[in-house]
Amino acid sequence: MIPCRTTNLSKGPLRKPMFFCVQLQGSLSQSQTLCCYHVDYSVFFSLCVFATSSRQRDNRIMMNYTEEARHGFYTKGSHHENILFASFYILVFVVAVPGNTLALWVFCRQADTSPSKLFLKHLAIADVSYVLILPMRMVYHFSDSHWPFGEVPCRLVGFLFYLNMYCSLYFMTCISLDRLLALVLPLRSRSMRKASYARVVVVILWVTVTVSMAPLLFSKKQTMIQVDNTTVVMCNQLYLEKTSPNALVSTTVAFSIPLVTIVVSYILILLKLKGIEQQEGSSIRDKAIRMIILIMVNFLVAFVPYHLNRFIYIERHTHSDMETVSIEALALANRVTSALTCLSGALDPIMYFFLARTYQSILLQLFCRDRRVDQPTTT
Repeated sequence: MIPCRTTNLSKGPLRKPMFFCVQLQGSLSQSQTLCCYHVDYSVFFSLCVFATSSRQRDNRIMMNYTEEARHGFYTKGSHHENILFASFYILVFVVAVPGNTLALWVFCRQADTSPSKLFLKHLAIADVSYVLILPMRMVYHFSDSHWPFGEVPCRLVGFLFYLNMYCSLYFMTCISLDRLLALVLPLRSRSMRKASYARVVVVILWVTVTVSMAPLLFSKKQTMIQVDNTTVVMCNQLYLEKTSPNALVSTTVAFSIPLVTIVVSYILILLKLKGIEQQEGSSIRDKAIRMIILIMVNFLVAFVPYHLNRFIYIERHTHSDMETVSIEALALANRVTSALTCLSGALDPIMYFFLARTYQSILLQLFCRDRRVDQPTTT
């Protein structure tokens, strides 16, 4: 790795960001380009990307870290990788948008008479907002990891993506807690399980998550790298490739609360269900078991891989002597697990179908009506 020196080219105080590249002479088998991006904030630092293309390995990107600031693992995915990501987002978009839009329409038509209905409605709101920004990710990957929309959309898309992701996670947690109170403490919890109290919880959740994610809007999120003599603009906000050691604490707190709540709730629910197994509560038991299975599958597939990988990503991010292969592996795992979180938007309509009778009946009516139209009339 070649060290990068912070040099003031203007012979005076550095007022504006500067990006420049210097062609370095190498052997006949490889050419090298050193690109430096200088920024003058409260702490002066430099971000240097060392890109080398060779016969044995193309597009190797290594970064030099300073003690003042740590930056993300900015690696440009291969063409095939970008096509796979874009195709995955298209599939999720096609499945999630109709299901969540129909659910939102159904939930908005009925009164919020119970906490579960209110939580389901706001879960649908978060899911719709979540998947509607996926087309910009599609364009990003179809453009081979090049962000054509500018700095402000880069910040906004990343902010909305993670805002709605964590709102979805916490509304699923609220649904689990509400089911726990309804099944384990049905009489004592009546005074607590009111729609008015649920509205307060919803407002607190939206405000808390919005404030927590607000810093994503106020820092530069675009990164320029030089690949094969071409400048590629990457939006590191899409996959939170830029991070810091402090992010480990916030990520741990943000994930441990719903993790502990959901696991404890379902353990207590299962213990309660064992007691009514031989009684006349088969319908209640079956519905509760369906809810446990659906939410746990959603939780394990969409959120657990991302957060487990995120812990590793942030911890390894503090090491400045990592090899290119390790950097690329961490960056790819970060993108893959982040993409998996989108599956929550596709899985939630399945949960609505089994947990919300109104949604289930309307969906069945639509399919049954289409089936009757397709059937030929007989005389």
